Amino acid sequence: MTFNRLLSRAVLANKVGSRSVFTSSKPDIANPNWLRVGLAFGSSVFLWGLLFRQHSTDVHEYKVRNGLE
Repeated sequence: MTFNRLLSRAVLANKVGSRSVFTSSKPDIANPNWLRVGLAFGSSVFLWGLLFRQHSTDVHEYKVRNGLE
């Protein structure tokens, strides 16, 4: 068999009656998981805080090294 025929059979077999193992039901978008939402936003705020703090430290070190302060 040629590669195209094998590929087309695999695609056809894959679409027939396949269901994801990891999703048993559709997510309810009307009632979000607030713990996951909070963790996502909290971690984002934490990382942005670290970024700004590191930037301030770097700017201060640059100014000290170049005699600007």
